[in-house]
Amino acid sequence: MRLVMNEPAERTDRPYPRRWWALLVLCLSLLIIVMANTALTVAAPAMTEDLGLTSADLQWVIDGYTVPYAALMLLLGAIGDKYSRRGALVLGLVVFAGGSVFGYLADSSTTVIAARAVMGAGAAMIMPATLSLLAATFPRAERAKAITLWTATAGLAIAAGPLVAGALLEDHGWSSTFLINVPVAVLALVGSFVLVPPSKAADRGRIDYGGGLLSVVWIAALVYMIIEGPHFGWGVEATAAAVVAGAGLVAFVLWELRHPRPLLDVRRFTHRGFAGSNLAVALFFLAVFGAFYYLTQHLQFVLGYDALDTGLRMLPLAGAVFVGAALTGFLTPRVGMKWTVTAGMVGGTAALALLTQVDAGSSYGDFVAPLVVLGLSIGLALSPCTDAIMGAFPESELGVGGAVNDTSLELGGSLGIAILGSLLATSYSGHLSDATAGSKLPASSLSTAQDSVGAGYAVAQGIGDKARQLAEQAAHTSDPQQAERLRAQAGQLGGGARQMADAVGSSFSDAVAHTSLIGAVILGVGTVVVALLLPGKEKTAEEPVGEESREPEPAGAR
Repeated sequence: MRLVMNEPAERTDRPYPRRWWALLVLCLSLLIIVMANTALTVAAPAMTEDLGLTSADLQWVIDGYTVPYAALMLLLGAIGDKYSRRGALVLGLVVFAGGSVFGYLADSSTTVIAARAVMGAGAAMIMPATLSLLAATFPRAERAKAITLWTATAGLAIAAGPLVAGALLEDHGWSSTFLINVPVAVLALVGSFVLVPPSKAADRGRIDYGGGLLSVVWIAALVYMIIEGPHFGWGVEATAAAVVAGAGLVAFVLWELRHPRPLLDVRRFTHRGFAGSNLAVALFFLAVFGAFYYLTQHLQFVLGYDALDTGLRMLPLAGAVFVGAALTGFLTPRVGMKWTVTAGMVGGTAALALLTQVDAGSSYGDFVAPLVVLGLSIGLALSPCTDAIMGAFPESELGVGGAVNDTSLELGGSLGIAILGSLLATSYSGHLSDATAGSKLPASSLSTAQDSVGAGYAVAQGIGDKARQLAEQAAHTSDPQQAERLRAQAGQLGGGARQMADAVGSSFSDAVAHTSLIGAVILGVGTVVVALLLPGKEKTAEEPVGEESREPEPAGAR
């Protein structure tokens, strides 16, 4: 057996014998780039306390990864197609590992954000490379099964991130959540050379760098607008980003329509199956990432679980993803992707609808059913959509196909956190204001508590600390009357601290229920649109996606 695999996938006349081991490497690469986002949700409180992050700092620590990740995928996917898909994967792993080391050593908000941006650039190389190498390595008859496992890995990573981060935070600082990426990236790097065959397009031609630059501009501006506007207000920066995103998108479409070899043939979006699949991916991850954003906060702050316990309690989601993915392999060939995807989106809508029942008395048991239903729905909906999107591209554009799928996923996730996160914050602030009316809480303290659920509990803890200080003073005061006054003040403050904590918990629970209702409405309407767009079983197989899709498959994909 060769130590390094050098025979290109396109030149073999039979399926690559170690393709399932190669898939393991691709899934491992996918695992760490998805976990890099979800792990941060449980590491954020420790990072905020250690570095003194403001809410704006924390938002950009999270989203500093997202902007380069989403903006660069399309261009880097095309470059990988032309020069080397495995090379793109390898370089991406190196950059990602380097950014992780940088994050481990970071000691300020600026350096952490910069490290996250470097990791995002690495992820932009890795993500489309995993799908393009999968499609190039597996014969068409096995590709759907391979994509199902790829999808299940993404679902596993969503739940595994908090679990791994929680385990590390038991004995280590938040920076360990960065360093854990390094050995995994090194393992994937070695596996890439030993198990993954090199691959590149046979006739990619010159890269449309003009279209690539426009794609970077409009996607980066769009993601920046999605992050900045809902969270920090529609000031000059967010408005300017919206204008740049709109103008950039129009310029990109016009450029691609006129270019003889466009980076992305935008005419594909006029075909129902392709447009419906991308819309389904975006809408579904809008719901998933939005729900994940507030569920982890509810488990940590309201129910009081630590980071590890929070990760453990997200495991039903990961297990259900695998079950849903397995069902996809059984159902899709029999009923068609339209019904499988629609069933998954209906399930996702139902999961959000179940979360509308959350209130101040809800326990973890009330979250199990929504998590399981959501996990099943991810498995059902994502695999057929990804398979349909990749099937719309010829061999010469597999990296671009993977980038289109992943950009839809990332834009949906960013929108979910921005839209549902903004609604959550507004709803929580309003409910807390109502719950504390007449409590004589200073306006400055109320304003601080309204910033986030974590800040709310910090205010309550501060009041409780003051009560304990007064009680200690009373115990050491020799004057009985003064001691009595201090005890009375301590009792009053102690009661106020409990009331404040109860108000924060009930307000956040009500906000989760309200936000889930809006999310369910968005996903429900989207489900109807997707169901109308996706063709039936017979049309799915026959509907052309463009002339290029009729090119014969490479020998290695037969």
